[in-house]
Amino acid sequence: MIILPELYILAYCVFLLIFSIGKEKKERANFARLGAAIGLILTALTLGMEGEILGAAYRVDLFSQVFKILILLGLFLVLSAGGNRGDAPREYEAEYFMFLGFSTLGLMMLVSAVELISLVIALEISSFSLYVVVPLRQAQTRGQMEAAMKYLFFGAMSTGIMLYGMGYLYGLAHSTYLSEIALKLPSVIHQPMAVFALLLVLAGFFFKLSLFPLHFWTPDIYEGSSNTTATFIATIPKLAAAALLIRIVQLAHGAAADFTNVLMVLAACSMTMGNLVALLQKDLKRLLAYSGIAHAGYLMIGLVALSKDGYAAVIFYSLVYLFMNLGAFYVILVLSRKGENLNVDHLAGLARRSPLLALTLATAAFALAGIPPTGGFTGKFFLLISAFEAGHLAIVIIAAVNTVISIFYYLNLVRMSYSREAASPEPLHLSVTQKALCYLFLAVILYLGILPFDLLNFFGNIL
Repeated sequence: MIILPELYILAYCVFLLIFSIGKEKKERANFARLGAAIGLILTALTLGMEGEILGAAYRVDLFSQVFKILILLGLFLVLSAGGNRGDAPREYEAEYFMFLGFSTLGLMMLVSAVELISLVIALEISSFSLYVVVPLRQAQTRGQMEAAMKYLFFGAMSTGIMLYGMGYLYGLAHSTYLSEIALKLPSVIHQPMAVFALLLVLAGFFFKLSLFPLHFWTPDIYEGSSNTTATFIATIPKLAAAALLIRIVQLAHGAAADFTNVLMVLAACSMTMGNLVALLQKDLKRLLAYSGIAHAGYLMIGLVALSKDGYAAVIFYSLVYLFMNLGAFYVILVLSRKGENLNVDHLAGLARRSPLLALTLATAAFALAGIPPTGGFTGKFFLLISAFEAGHLAIVIIAAVNTVISIFYYLNLVRMSYSREAASPEPLHLSVTQKALCYLFLAVILYLGILPFDLLNFFGNIL
């Protein structure tokens, strides 16, 4: 029962594989959404269960189960946002959803893995599935194959760096179990080799999180992949990466100042580079890619605190980021009828064409910019408070300055939607499902901004 969610998602992927074998290629989007919803319910039913399997290399506890719920919730919302048309070619639709399912399975395994080899296997299951879906795009572009090759190359490189660091960790602790490494590491953390090993291990998760300096793949992959694939990559892997970063960084309690200083430098570079380059972007997906790089830096601020409050703030901000990013990408999914890439000018007149969709975009943009009363504001506030209480004033100031910079390009999206007239102001008629998703994103983003404390306390208690 403790691995019921993983077994179910595996069966879900096998059924989709069987569908892909048949000659008749029917639409599989409804089945994929229904399967994700059932998986979400089953995971919720296992929330209180705890246990260890595979020689204690795989741990099921409240921490891992909460993240599995968030991951499956993200999968369900991504599939729902994609609608029935799908961005993959019709003849590969079953395979497309199957590989998204396998990637989700890898991410679910990742949050329960507490041993280095298990971490690598789970990470590769997730990554290899995404390498396959990136080039599957109905709206053919010259950049999609280039994007797939870049994703594969950077993924292989980050995995090699991570394995190199794991070798050093094993040499220092004589074990691959995180619990045993945690016992050994405090006595050697002040050695340069230990700091170096930890940073190399974290590099693999920096890749998933799009954190500087392993961020270069992000804008090209977002632009070259289909809109649904970009939405998946931009949201769900970030949850698993945040969970594993918390587990790995917890090993460094009482860490040397060098370790936290390196993390702060990476956070500052990621925030600054992401926000400055985003100011120049016209393509919406590239803009959101650089926005994601900047938000990876914000997320690192909570880890720098090396405190329970900081880790709880990271989990809370990961949840907020899931919904505000989904809200922004959902507008792209609705507006791009044929799966084409959109630029900022395509938002002109959106408020007149569809007031609800424009309000969803505005709320998501306000949240991404950190404007109250959205969840983005409270999430950043908790992250900055945790770093300030840990004595890291410099990174707090840098984050505040970057937040001001980001306001320019986020509010430009709102300005285009409300102040510019469309060339052809054809009304957008949203279906009942589309309206429901808009209201869901609006409600959750505002709820997390106005009433955040219950969830924040809950996240603090699962650590």
